[in-house]
Amino acid sequence: MKEKKNESSLPKAIILLVLSIVIIIIGLKFVKASTSITLLVGGAITSAVAVLWGTKWDEIEKTLFDNVRLMGIGIFITMAIGLIVGSWILSGTIPTIIYYGMQMIAPSAFLFIACLLCSIMSLATGTSWGTIGTLGIALIGVSQGLGIPMQYTAGAIIVGAMFGDKLSPLSDTTIMAPAMSGTDIISHIKHMLYTTIPGYIISLGLYLVIGSRFSGSVSSETSTLILKTLGEHFNLNPLTLLPPIIVIALIVKKMPSIPVYAVGVLAGCVFALIFQGATLSQMAAALGSGFASDTGVEIVDTMLSRGGLNGTLSTVGIMLCAAVFGAPLKASGVLHTLVNALERSTKSWKTIMAGSYIANTIFLLITTSYYVCFTVIGPIFQPIYERYGIPKKNLSRMLEDTSTALCWVIPWGMSGIYASGVFGVSVMDYAFYAPMTWLGVVFAFIYIATGRFVGKIEPAKSEPEQTHA
Repeated sequence: MKEKKNESSLPKAIILLVLSIVIIIIGLKFVKASTSITLLVGGAITSAVAVLWGTKWDEIEKTLFDNVRLMGIGIFITMAIGLIVGSWILSGTIPTIIYYGMQMIAPSAFLFIACLLCSIMSLATGTSWGTIGTLGIALIGVSQGLGIPMQYTAGAIIVGAMFGDKLSPLSDTTIMAPAMSGTDIISHIKHMLYTTIPGYIISLGLYLVIGSRFSGSVSSETSTLILKTLGEHFNLNPLTLLPPIIVIALIVKKMPSIPVYAVGVLAGCVFALIFQGATLSQMAAALGSGFASDTGVEIVDTMLSRGGLNGTLSTVGIMLCAAVFGAPLKASGVLHTLVNALERSTKSWKTIMAGSYIANTIFLLITTSYYVCFTVIGPIFQPIYERYGIPKKNLSRMLEDTSTALCWVIPWGMSGIYASGVFGVSVMDYAFYAPMTWLGVVFAFIYIATGRFVGKIEPAKSEPEQTHA
């Protein structure tokens, strides 16, 4: 794809970008339209404007299909999670986890423990999506049983899952960010600690404060009713815990995601047959439409009526609409124009670093995929960082602080769509309770302004003010 780089395109680039943002704000906040419809309308309007201003429709169409291709693995994982949830409820796996979890974890400590457990798993496996799709699903069920609002639990799970995704040497983003920035993985991980740990500690503190409100908040009658109902309608055998254990073991071994989830679904169906006496018709229904709980106890039926392939289709639809939204902005060269304008207008290393955070955030809003951001923004800014003598570990940290983290709190971002679909909680509902996702950027700007924790800024010929930090 050939992007426009001429200076005269800057006003048009700004207009297209502002137009797309205004459409999103009006659609979601004022019209109260669904995310998918808002994205489609935004994509249609910006496409029309881009074509009128000279962008070829073939370029927009090609970019659209490229976006869909890059989303492919995420789409299939989302669909697989729907199958897993349906089969694991039918097998008694999730009911068993809820049953034992309610008895073992005090409500006041639940959010704190949930975050730590997800942190440990994500560090060990290097995958945030895998952590959310396995351990996260079980923890959501436990939180419902304990009477803790799901937006709190979703935030705690996401913070824990993202913690490992940013810092584990097994994580694809932790490997990819330094590779695209020209630094090594050890320097990258060490440098990320400065923006990640403060946000993580603040998040854990928040969960302790919120958790204190739930000390003894679940009445014994409600707890007893939930436990009794689960015991009466399921064979709560500890062996039913094997499906998630198998899946986690395969993830740790870095097996491909799709086959791993297929094994999880198969294990759920087999255990449903062995321990719950499920028929093939019941399996097909749970996999297709989700598990339909009919215990007669409303709180239990609400907890367990979930999953299924059909339940993921709206999430997949939002992903595809996000691809439509980003295509005209990317095809018209908005990003490259803005980056060129940034470099021409400044001689300060601080402005370059701050600008890279802003540029990557804009590109993330356009593309919704951190993989695309890594492969585009990294190579664009690497020579710019070199010219201004900025240690490139700052560039790799920037990619993670924005792409890996902020994607979870963008309603049309792939990670945000995925989490919202798995938990049944909107991104805007849980975003405040996942502070580490956006605090990394806050601390990064503090460090840029003060010159702390950015390393030594080497004298650069293109920079008259030689600054050391």
